[in-house]
Amino acid sequence: MIKNKLSEILGRKRMMQTELSRLSGVSYAAIKNLYKDKTKGIDFVTLNRLCNALDCTPNDIFEFLPD
Repeated sequence: MIKNKLSEILGRKRMMQTELSRLSGVSYAAIKNLYKDKTKGIDFVTLNRLCNALDCTPNDIFEFLPD
């Protein structure tokens, strides 16, 4: 299982979803869906933009948990 930790990262950084959208160039709707864990996947371009904006790696945003 892959755990999405975007909400945790934004909480630690005290960053709003709107600010992440502005910094990353990713639409607010896409970030909102990721934040609420309502997506089935993520595009590599989107992931790259989020990592650049948050100064993190994909491992920081997603965590693998064995079933």
